[in-house]
Amino acid sequence: MKSIFDTVSKRCSKEITESYSTSFSLATRMLSSEIRQDIYNIYGFVRLADEIVDSFHDYDKLTLLNRFEEDLSYALDHKISTNPVLNAFQETVHRYEIDKEFIDAFMQSMRWDLSKKVYETDEEYKIYIYGSADVVGLMCLRVFVKGDHKLFKELKSSAMALGSAFQKVNFLRDLKNDFEQLQRSYFPGVDLRQLDDASKQKIIAEIESDFHKGLSGIFKLPNAAKFGVYTAYKYYLRLLKKLKRVPSEQIKNKRIRVANIQKVDVLARSYLRYRFNIL
Repeated sequence: MKSIFDTVSKRCSKEITESYSTSFSLATRMLSSEIRQDIYNIYGFVRLADEIVDSFHDYDKLTLLNRFEEDLSYALDHKISTNPVLNAFQETVHRYEIDKEFIDAFMQSMRWDLSKKVYETDEEYKIYIYGSADVVGLMCLRVFVKGDHKLFKELKSSAMALGSAFQKVNFLRDLKNDFEQLQRSYFPGVDLRQLDDASKQKIIAEIESDFHKGLSGIFKLPNAAKFGVYTAYKYYLRLLKKLKRVPSEQIKNKRIRVANIQKVDVLARSYLRYRFNIL
């Protein structure tokens, strides 16, 4: 029975989320149970594609990504895949009518990660961010608004800004690994070999602007999504504040993290604000 395989597929997406990101999985658990699995399904899809281009160094990444995209196309066309992650993802895509353009833009950014190492212009940078982060926010927003096209349109720019903020924080946090192991430099006009505090503060100011735009949209989300998204926002904001305090030289040489006890603190504070209707 396919229902058994569908259940296994969803478990795979949830397992990927919990194995690869403690912070995102913590925030996802704060979503209403009616939408939680669909966010696992989206994360499982984007994480698997990202791992192909970032982690599978001993294999032909281009061949793997081509095969993955072929399987993705089949899954979307036929509403089934023997790849459990894609099988779960296609179900969410069809349930919430997630735009194919979002998926195509995401896959294009993944392809750029295979060949493009330096982003020299703001335009290239914006296109990459849109595909790798903004559209992920838009996929999730489709789930959050549950078919309310008017609300989706109203919150679209905020969701994109929040996706951008999360991605740029990740870039800054993972700067050492991206530059030394993957030879990637995402920030235009910034020489990562000579990253100074002025350049770092410029990047942080850009991220803070994205966060400001994203926060206004969180307040307007349906209750099923609001607490979980706010928790993710507060976690990434905590990480950004830590990156802001750390000297640029240290960011170049060490991956900055938020301790687990601090993540629990973020969750507790977020819950209190939500519980007392302060959001």
